[in-house]
Amino acid sequence: MNSLKLIITNKRYFSVVWVFCSLNIMIGTWVLYIPQVKEKLQLNDGQIGFALFCLALGLLFFIPIAPVVTKKIGLGKTTFFGICIFSIAFLGPLLANSYTLLCMALFLVGSFSGLTDIAMNTLVSEIEKKDKVNFMSSAHGFFSLGGAIGALTGTILLNVISIPLYHMLLMTSFVILSNLLWVKYYFNTTESEIEKQEGKHPIKYFKPLFILAFLAMIVMGNEGAIEHWTSIYLIEVVKVSAYHLAGLGFTIFSVTMTIGRFFGDGISAKIGSAKMIVLGCSLASFGYFFVLLGSLISSVLGFGVIGLGLSVIIPELVRLAGKTKGISASKGISFVSGVGFLGFLLGPIILGYISDSFHLTISFAFLLGIMLVAVATSIVKLKRK
Repeated sequence: MNSLKLIITNKRYFSVVWVFCSLNIMIGTWVLYIPQVKEKLQLNDGQIGFALFCLALGLLFFIPIAPVVTKKIGLGKTTFFGICIFSIAFLGPLLANSYTLLCMALFLVGSFSGLTDIAMNTLVSEIEKKDKVNFMSSAHGFFSLGGAIGALTGTILLNVISIPLYHMLLMTSFVILSNLLWVKYYFNTTESEIEKQEGKHPIKYFKPLFILAFLAMIVMGNEGAIEHWTSIYLIEVVKVSAYHLAGLGFTIFSVTMTIGRFFGDGISAKIGSAKMIVLGCSLASFGYFFVLLGSLISSVLGFGVIGLGLSVIIPELVRLAGKTKGISASKGISFVSGVGFLGFLLGPIILGYISDSFHLTISFAFLLGIMLVAVATSIVKLKRK
């Protein structure tokens, strides 16, 4: 909790983690309207899956461009403009009146989500190095908090605002205005001179990062799948009676993930990063068994357990990436978080195609399967360590 106290009492650190929070406020708002967009355009699960794939394409398009943009414009400036344009871009999917326009809009959203994600993670890394502090885990905690804020606020406003576009416009305005209040504390932050002067690293320096990136892709793939498909799962499998109840799963997931990340630093200090990753993967796997029981209570409980398990993994992977020998912390973190965010976008897509080919229940069983793979992989990593 020391890092959380540091953030709350220091405007410089809070201003940065608020970008993390803002990013997921928009995502948490968007996921509530996926069932309505699906119904409005009369799409099947496979079509929704491909539309979400356009998010991944947008991310892939911007991954090689992001470092160039941050160096050209500046790290702080890129982070701010990225979150603003990302928020505005989310109006597109709700304005789309055809499947083609939906895919194009989601591609644009994916582009700026990738840019913002890489910029904000690198920004935290730079500030940690310059100020000799550690708040990466809590920064990811604020990302989770943003999802809870978006989902909880949206669940309430669904009964007040009948037009989805008005709701999204309200959240877009809130995110932009709130970031305008804090941007001055990081706007002129740039990458360190040492980072700029470094040449390309031999591939051997990246080898230790591959296992971390693989785990990040699985874990964030699960996060993305939960965010985008939880509401649909509760509607189509659990058969909840109202749209506002469909938001309960993701809300509980976000709350437990937030709590886990805020307390993760203290537990990690006692048992170490490797054991934290094994524990987190195991706990998340256990949660899927509750979800697959199919009742409202067991499913919501399961999503809560999954959130608690997943909460501690990504911050620990990022922490290990930042300590990789022979490569700068910012490059290591950017590589792992970039691959992880790719999983975040691919997860929902894969689920859509599995659901369309078989059943949505099979899709969640698949998530259980890949989490068990993550458990085995993390145990091997622990033994090697």
